[in-house]
Amino acid sequence: MASTAGDVLRNNLSILSPDQVELANMLIEMEQSHLFEHWPEPGIDDDEKRAFFDQIQKLNSSYPGGLAAYIKTARELLADSKSGKNPFEGFTPSVPSGEVLTFADDNFLQYEAAGVREARKAAFVLVAGGLGERLGYNGIKVALPSESITRTCFLQHYIESILALQDASCRLVEGECHAEIPLVIMTSDDTHSRTVDLLESNSYFGMKPTQVKLLKQEKVACLIDNDAHLALEPNNKYRIQTKPHGHGDVHSLLYSSGVLKNWHEAGLRWVLFFQDTNGLLFKAIPASLGVSTTKQYHVNSLAVPRKAKEAIGGITRLTHKDGRSMVINVEYNQLDPLLRATGYPDGDVNSESGYSPFPGNINQLILEIGPYMEELTRTGGAIKEFVNPKYKDSTKTAFKSSTRLECMMQDYPKTLPPSARVGFTVMDAWLAYAPVKNNPEDAAKVPKGNPYHSATSGEMAIYRANSLILRKAGFNVAEPVLQVFNEQEVEVWPRIVWKPKWAITFAEVKNKLSGNCSITQGSTIAIKGRDIFLEDLSLDGTLIVNAVDGAEVCFD
Repeated sequence: MASTAGDVLRNNLSILSPDQVELANMLIEMEQSHLFEHWPEPGIDDDEKRAFFDQIQKLNSSYPGGLAAYIKTARELLADSKSGKNPFEGFTPSVPSGEVLTFADDNFLQYEAAGVREARKAAFVLVAGGLGERLGYNGIKVALPSESITRTCFLQHYIESILALQDASCRLVEGECHAEIPLVIMTSDDTHSRTVDLLESNSYFGMKPTQVKLLKQEKVACLIDNDAHLALEPNNKYRIQTKPHGHGDVHSLLYSSGVLKNWHEAGLRWVLFFQDTNGLLFKAIPASLGVSTTKQYHVNSLAVPRKAKEAIGGITRLTHKDGRSMVINVEYNQLDPLLRATGYPDGDVNSESGYSPFPGNINQLILEIGPYMEELTRTGGAIKEFVNPKYKDSTKTAFKSSTRLECMMQDYPKTLPPSARVGFTVMDAWLAYAPVKNNPEDAAKVPKGNPYHSATSGEMAIYRANSLILRKAGFNVAEPVLQVFNEQEVEVWPRIVWKPKWAITFAEVKNKLSGNCSITQGSTIAIKGRDIFLEDLSLDGTLIVNAVDGAEVCFD
């Protein structure tokens, strides 16, 4: 009589530790006996068998609730996917409340000042688990230069921006201020060692090593069918196939590592989450943090105006017929049909402002630590997941390839109670959003008028934003010209860059300028120092100013 997979496993229990036997029983209970079908008798491949359970232990401990919870959730979500269940069934969309800011007006300046005051009570979390393969680059994305004048990489720019905020915030405190704003970087197997190397070889770009903590994201098990049977590696019967779980893991990592608890006990009030290649983000951070503290938002999503049906998710209030409500990101391809199905026959359309009333989500979040800690204590850090299997045919009974559960950082509000204060802050895209996602070939195929989101467009967006900021401060900045780089037509402004320590807010920019300053279109200026003042400067050419801390430089 042929032995079953269960028999095969039972024969091998003697080579396993008590903890491994417990995991084996859990797998059998969760109907995963197929994993042992091809195991030989004890004495053959015993080290490989124990290594298999080492991996199972890792998968079990890194997921909130363990592997059994992962399999149970997977079965539920796969059943919903097969039946075509609408995740928004019973929900009606409406426009949530939030703050729409106009750069440089009195309201903006007040929020910016409030944000700087609050910054010393903040912590930053950079989600940086990805490589630059989509960009045609095989390194970590945060090592890419954000622009070609100073060749400052994204990670250096982010750290220098946090240090500039730390310094500006401390200057507002009477007496001594020893605040050190912490930075957590979520890495992955692909990026961890290279991120460590980048930091260590550059002396952490001026930040104290004790301010920076890396949390490595683990992968999750792949699934081969609607019954959530775990997938084995094609060429290794002792290895579960795994894939990334998504950037939503950042919440469980902050909770399980104890980092969030330490921040809370240290009296910090805010956590700011951001992603790896948006060179403009910190121009929007002070005012957005000011909105959070002024409006007392538990969750504040940074957003930009979006055109109706534009390929960017919309921040939406969803109210269920049973009374539940939440403010979350709804993907653009779901928002329009949802609106049409709930009493909006035209779907997602532009308002009189020329934009959709549902602002565009840019995946940057500000959370208040107290309520955040309470919620993660309740959920164990788990975030609502989804599954996206690729089916072989319309019967939806078999997959083309293995799938897995995924989660997104911005779905955190899905489990919040109705009493949670969830809002958004909208700023112009030119100021806040220029992600670097696409390689030149893919960017060149983007329909005319849509953003390229390439390294080329990201760099040009930095020069444009700095030019427009100087203009608002009274600087006479020449008009841009249209040029084509890497088959992408872009506006080319004067190449203007400055280190964050020179000015992290618009108020600081204005304080560093006086008189009648001007710059021609083909000119370049790079300002690298805190106390550099421009008075009646007329620039037609290149000016690069380096100044050490404590040295005051004035150009007129």
